[in-house]
Parts: sequence; structure tokens; C-alpha cells
Amino acid sequence: MTSIVRALQQDVFNLGEERLIIHCHVSKYLKKKKTSFLCLISTTSVPFNVSIVQVKQTEKQSYKRKRSWSLVELKSVDGHNEQYDTQEFDLYFDKVYRWVSTNPKERCNFIRCLWKQSSKHIMKDMPVFKNLPKAWITEDTLTPESNFIMSPMMTLDTDFVEDFQAITDKEQDDLKRLMQGCEFAISNAEGFMEILNRDLSLLDSENVQCLLASEEQLETLMEQLDLAINEADRLEKQLDSYEEILCHVRDTMEKMEKKNTVISTVNRNNLLLMAELENVIVTLDLPLEYQKILDDADFTSREGLLMAIKAADALKTAMNSNIVKALLQMTAVQEQRKKFEKYKEKFSRTLSRQLNNLFIHYGNHKGESDKTIEGLILPQHNGVHKELYSYTELMHWLKVMDKKIYDSLKEVYMTSLGKLYDRDLRGLFNSAREKIGGYNLTTPTSLLGLDRDFWTLEISTTDRKRYENVLEQVLTQLEPVFLQEQQFCVKFFQLDVLSPTSKNTLTTLDGIEIQPPELIPPRKVEKQIDEDVKNMMSSLFSCLKMELDLLIEHIKRQDSFYCMYVLVRLNQHVMSAQSSFLSNTFASELIEVKRSLDQFAQMQIESIKECRMARKTKCGILPYVLNLEVFAANAECLLRSDRAADLEKWSAS
Repeated sequence: MTSIVRALQQDVFNLGEERLIIHCHVSKYLKKKKTSFLCLISTTSVPFNVSIVQVKQTEKQSYKRKRSWSLVELKSVDGHNEQYDTQEFDLYFDKVYRWVSTNPKERCNFIRCLWKQSSKHIMKDMPVFKNLPKAWITEDTLTPESNFIMSPMMTLDTDFVEDFQAITDKEQDDLKRLMQGCEFAISNAEGFMEILNRDLSLLDSENVQCLLASEEQLETLMEQLDLAINEADRLEKQLDSYEEILCHVRDTMEKMEKKNTVISTVNRNNLLLMAELENVIVTLDLPLEYQKILDDADFTSREGLLMAIKAADALKTAMNSNIVKALLQMTAVQEQRKKFEKYKEKFSRTLSRQLNNLFIHYGNHKGESDKTIEGLILPQHNGVHKELYSYTELMHWLKVMDKKIYDSLKEVYMTSLGKLYDRDLRGLFNSAREKIGGYNLTTPTSLLGLDRDFWTLEISTTDRKRYENVLEQVLTQLEPVFLQEQQFCVKFFQLDVLSPTSKNTLTTLDGIEIQPPELIPPRKVEKQIDEDVKNMMSSLFSCLKMELDLLIEHIKRQDSFYCMYVLVRLNQHVMSAQSSFLSNTFASELIEVKRSLDQFAQMQIESIKECRMARKTKCGILPYVLNLEVFAANAECLLRSDRAADLEKWSAS
């Protein structure tokens, strides 16, 4: 401690001609690892200025000032409570600084010294000291011993100081009267002492004579004293016996109190155990009616299907009961779980057979078509969806309770309905190609740099109108079917809900820790949902991309200029399609058509650059000038659409 005081004085305060009065090793409240020293210092020259300085120890084991406050700035000192063992205290300056001392003794000395210096140097606006022992913030009281001024020699005799008692007034009067009776008491102290000793001897002899004269009274007095002593011994023994009885009673009461506490704890535990057991029994109870339905489910009738849904929901609720994890190890709970597993497996197999048969059956569905629409028609399958919607809750149940069967049925649906949609799409696109015309093995020549006589493009306005009608009918027919199927798949197979675990069965009785959906990042959820929808729609409409490519290639072989109309139409349907899968498919096809048109435009530019007039021709109009009229007439559709930038790009080239 002395070394710290010396180091603080030399390293910090000697430079400023300051004197360390007291220090306290402290840390900030709730930051006990960061320690420092609160120092109370004073200047060495008049007038004396007292300050409070916070000193921190650097990594090089030296000390450095961090902040300081004048003692006049101190507004209040809060010791939190009057207990000596308290280590916390607050200093109020411009704001509150909360400190924790390393030991209570340093805190006590620092606060007492702080109060003394405040009392000494602050004349007005004295700081408020609160929640502190009164002895710390009061002046030392004066005692008779402190008022008695002793000579240096008398200070050596401590016994005299401790045994000193002031004489009473009566004794003082007697002493004066005695001294008045002897005139030389002051001038001849030794003579006065001899007279006093002689008088004392006479008094002692008279006292002895009186005692001898009253021997009988003395014996009586001694007997009375003996009786008093015996009676005191008897009372002391009686009190000891009473104390033993009281101690026994106290011990008995303490034991009874402990027993009552134990009994109360046992009763409370029994009530909690009873409540927990009742909760387990109630939540794991599956009514007998539902057990029969799960054992032999009937999906052929509307009533049977509704009862099967109720029974399945009751089983899922029971298997996902809110039970303490430790209770899952109970034999009764394990037996009930195995029983539920049997019901679940049997019901899942029965439901799987029913849905599997329905999916295969609906794979041969002919579909419904709108008879009011003339031309190309893509059949819709509202009837299939309507029949399957009644099984939606059971499919959701399978996703939670039996993921393997759910995935298997999903594959069966995609396979069966995929064949159905392949048949419908191929029929639609075959009819579209037939309406457009015969298939050309080669693309008609229509380079702008060639003479019109060398063009093999023989397309009229009527033909292009027919191409436009066919393409628009095909794209229009796709939208409702795809949107309807996507909405059905999302709702029926619950594609918009992610499974929080990869386990086959999602139940709390298996002790599975499930990650709450809100903890999964939203972007990850959205990305996974889009991926699931895309995969399922791609499987159902696997031939769409190929058929679109064949149709556009067929149109291209009939009329290479018409690809500009295709670009415009696809761009419109990409923006208007409500089905995300169809919109993405159109967007992909749009990119390919755009690339094909870029190549076509580049070929036209190259043909213009390579265009040469015959040597015999001395003057005339270049062939591509007249051909540009035909190109401009076809490119007008781009100018009226959102694809005008593509035409500007080709023109700049």
C-alpha cells in the first residue's frame, strides 16, 4: 500500500506540486475488470485547493491522470446503505459516477476524509452525504479524558489517566472545611499530611473497636450473607433448568418448522406432479372413435372423409403434445407413442393408396374446354382440382406426419398429371403448327443486301395476320391453365410452407428439436418456396419449352421477319403472366428470340455492307434501299412496343 502511495505521489502529483491526501482503489459499476484510483489531493501552496483525481495504470505499469474534479464541484455522495461491508458509492458532479471499491475499509477512509476536507474547505453549498453511518460524517465527541490536559510526565502513567475521577461537590466542600481548620495546610503540606495520617489512624482504631463491640451483629450479618449466597445458588440452578427447558422447546419448534416446510414442499410437489400427469394423460388420450377410424378409414363418402380428417388431426395433436422432454422417457409415454406410430403408419398407407389411385385415374382425364372460344384450345382440368381439394388437409397432414409418403405421392402426381399436360400441350402446339402452314426445310432467304428477285420469302399480309392470331391464341390459352395448376399445387401440396426438419415424422414425442419458422431468414424461405414451385411446374409441363421452341422455329422457317412480332408478343406476355413459372418460361424464350434476332440483324447489316452493283450498271438505286421498305414495315411493331431500344441498337450498328 505504501509503495502505491509513493508511486502515485512521485509519478503523478510531484510534477504539479500537489500532495496526495488519500486514495481508494476502485472500478466502475458493472466493469470490474477496468480498475483505477480515486485520489484526494491538495496543492502545497496557499490558498489550498482540494481536488478529486481519477488515475489509471497504463500497460507500462505507470500511472496517468484520466479526469479530475474540483472539490467545490462535488454535489452529493451516496453510500447506498449504512452497512460497513458495502463497497459501492456514487459521486455526483455534472453527472453521476458510480464506483465500486476493492475493500470496504478503503471506501470508509476515503468517504470520511472527503467529508472532513469538504467541511474544512467549503464554506457554503456543502455536498450532501447520504446513506452513510453518522459516525463517518460527524466531529469526534469530547470526553472528560480528552478535556483533561496532562503534563508530559503524566502521560507515561496510563493507569492514572484511566482511573482518574473528578471529585464531587460534597467532597470538595469537605476538603475546603478541613483545610480551613488547619492554617498551615498550604504553607506546610508535610505537616498537614502528618495531621491527616494521625486522624486517619484514630478513625481506623475507632472503626475496629466498633466492629469488635458488635461481634454478635457481625456473626448475624455473616449468616445472612451465607443464606443470601445459598439462595442465589438455588436461583441460579433454577434459572439453568428453565434455560434448558427453553432450549429444548426452541429446538423442538425449529424441528417442527422444518417438518412443516418439508411437508409443504412435498404437498406442492405432489400437486405439480399431479397436474403434469393429468396434462400428459389428457394430451396423449386418443378417443376410441378416432382409433377405429384411423384403423379402417373410409374415403369413399363425404362423411367418412370428414371423419378421417378429424381423426388425423387428433392424432397429429396428440403426437405433438406439449410435454416436458424429461417425461418422454417414461415407459407409458413410450408405449403410447408406439401405439400412435402404428395408427399413423396404417392410416398413411391407406391414404397413400387412395390418393395414388386418384392421381393415376386423373392422369387420363380428358379435361374441360371453353366451347365459346373458337380456334386453338388447351383443355382445363378444373374437375380434377375440385375432386382433389377435399383431400387438401390430409395431404398437409402427410407432409408433417409422413414425409416419405408425401414425397412419393408428389412424384406420382407429377408423373400422372405430367403425361396429361404433355398430351394437351403437344396437341395444342401441333394444331398451331398446322394452322401456320407446311414445314419448310430451309429458312426463306430475305437478306436486305440481295436483289428482291433473289428473295425466297413469299409471305403476304394475310399470312402474317394468321401467324399473329395463332401465336396469340397459343400464349393466351397457356395462361389460365398454368395459373390454375400452380395455385392448386401450392395450396394442395403446401409448397408455401417449409418443413423445419428433414425427419420423416415431425412430432414432439420423438424428442425432435424443431427450429421455429420465424428464425429462418425470410430470403431463404422465399428462395426455397420459389425453387419448389419451379421444380414441380417444370415436371408437370416438361415439354412446354421444347414445344415453344418448335413453334417459333416453324414460324421462323415460314417468315424470318415475323420473329420481330414474336419478340413483341412474348415481351407482353412476360409482363402480364400471373403464373411465376410461365412468366419465367416466357422470359427464357424471350432471351433466345432476342439472341436469334440479333444474329438476324447482324446478317442483314453484313449483307448491306457486302452489297455491290454490277459493273455494267452505271447508275440506279441500290437494292437494299428498296428492301429496307419491307424491313421497316415489319419493324414497325417494335417501334410501337417496349422493344424499340433493340431496333435503335441495330440501326446504330
